[in-house]
Amino acid sequence: MPKKELTWDLSPLLKGDNDPTIESKKKEAESQMRKFVLKWKNRKDYLENPTVLKEALDEYEFFKRNFGHGGSLFYYFYLRTFQDQADPSIKSKFNKATDFIKKLSNELRFFELDLAKISPEKQKEFLNSGLFKDYKHFLERIFASSKYLLSEKEENILSLKGKVAHDNWEDMVQDFLAREEREILNESGKKVKKSFAEIQSLMSNTDKKVRDSAAEAFNEILEKLENVAEAEMNSLMENKKINDELRGFSRPDARRHLSDDIDSKVVDSLAKSVSSKFDVSQRYYKLKAALFGVKALKYHEINVPYGKLDKSYSYGNSIKLVKKAFGSLDKEFLEVFDRFVEKRRLDVFPNKGKKGGAYCFHSAIIQPTYILLNHADRLQDVLTLAHEVGHGINNEFMKKKQNSLNFGVPKATAEVASTFMEDFVLEEIKKNLDGSFKLDLLMYKLNDDISTIFRQVACYMFEQELHKAFREKGYLSSEEIGKMFQKHMSAYMGKGIEQSEGSQRWWVYWTHLRDFFYTYSYSSGLLISKVLQEKVKKDPKFILKVKDFLAAGTSKSPKDIFLELGIDISDSGFWNNGLKEIGSQLDEAEKLAKKLGKLKK
Repeated sequence: MPKKELTWDLSPLLKGDNDPTIESKKKEAESQMRKFVLKWKNRKDYLENPTVLKEALDEYEFFKRNFGHGGSLFYYFYLRTFQDQADPSIKSKFNKATDFIKKLSNELRFFELDLAKISPEKQKEFLNSGLFKDYKHFLERIFASSKYLLSEKEENILSLKGKVAHDNWEDMVQDFLAREEREILNESGKKVKKSFAEIQSLMSNTDKKVRDSAAEAFNEILEKLENVAEAEMNSLMENKKINDELRGFSRPDARRHLSDDIDSKVVDSLAKSVSSKFDVSQRYYKLKAALFGVKALKYHEINVPYGKLDKSYSYGNSIKLVKKAFGSLDKEFLEVFDRFVEKRRLDVFPNKGKKGGAYCFHSAIIQPTYILLNHADRLQDVLTLAHEVGHGINNEFMKKKQNSLNFGVPKATAEVASTFMEDFVLEEIKKNLDGSFKLDLLMYKLNDDISTIFRQVACYMFEQELHKAFREKGYLSSEEIGKMFQKHMSAYMGKGIEQSEGSQRWWVYWTHLRDFFYTYSYSSGLLISKVLQEKVKKDPKFILKVKDFLAAGTSKSPKDIFLELGIDISDSGFWNNGLKEIGSQLDEAEKLAKKLGKLKK
């Protein structure tokens, strides 16, 4: 396949970085925004009259459909920053596009704020009206947030200060980390200079001297920046406390749950169910340590792969595996995937300046989905392809059924589609495997699932204690933060992972802790996915209900969407069903390890 075919075709957005239509596109979006503002900002009749409100919502939906998130201008340069992080020209144009989208957002903020002020009596009337069947849950979400909203002027101030009060602090620490380099040992025993990101990756190297050397350098960097991160974290928590108090949130994680459209009781049930099964993750790490022939692995060795998963998977072969798995599930999944490939929606291989990792992007509902990969012919890269395409399939199914105000996935279910597709591709790979390679693959998958479910809930519970302690004391030292962090990490890891010196500082670099109370969604997404997978395996026709979920977007709350599938996510028994599969996989791995004589007697 020609190299050009393996990069994005962004022409549906702009014809290039210097597209002559950029200014005209900005003017068109601004014109449509002003048209809406001039028509509705000084009117109040749409807050009383259902027919007028329907007209206003239709026009708001039209704007969001065609110009949401700044239209093609912002989306194009956002994607370009992932393709080339070093180009100052792209950064400049992206920053201008960001300023433009903030301007649009601030000008339009009045509409949803005014909707939130509709009286409770009128709210009931509107929600019971058949006029709003397409917008019902959109209105329900706004009405639910009404008591936490401030005036338009105050909301604009909070929006504008967000960068300096939160983002700049976080960016500062990440920038300091990115500048750090250290000499570490390579496989040949020679000292080589590596960046912080490279050092972090090398802590999972299969060569012990390499990973130990990388860990020593990693911990040295964290110790150097510990005091800076202490100031940063306290400032971020104080800013959040101020915002929460202004809005009237009763608990630190309440705003996250509101924005995720999920009841706090559901998240509490998830955290309680997962933490009550920490013995499963503890058993896994005990098994992993035993397979490595030690009583306990060092903290930095937690993700060292067991066995030899060094089989090469070219991009072409990866495509074939994913197509086979998707085709077995549903022909529409395969059709969407084929379109992504044919229309060049995937940027496949690493390049100089390209951002690492993998992502699936969407913006306005009329715009294409794009997927960024860094394919390196590993097993992980096959599963990453399936994972990100799963997100993409979710996007495309929503586009067919939803309007622009219902186009999106709540955080609590954001990882369902991706992990669902990924696991079925893994099942395809596992076919006809036996012996040591099967054990290696089982341990690989368990490591990933344990991290996604148990580690992320442990992190979430750490955040809960952290914010509670901050609000009681007013300031927390890095030592206090470190002790709390180590306590929660130890709770899920058990004795199979040593809480070695330096591990108390690993909160310093963990960006998820700055995106407050986000991590529970990894666990909820994968556990929901596990239950859906099991139902499809028992009854292949259940895939039709899975497709209904994929198309639902934000048209209903996650709880109501799953109730229609016969699933109650507020019931702790539901989460336990997903956790049972992890336990069963662990049982299988333990039996296979004994059978193959991999454990010392």
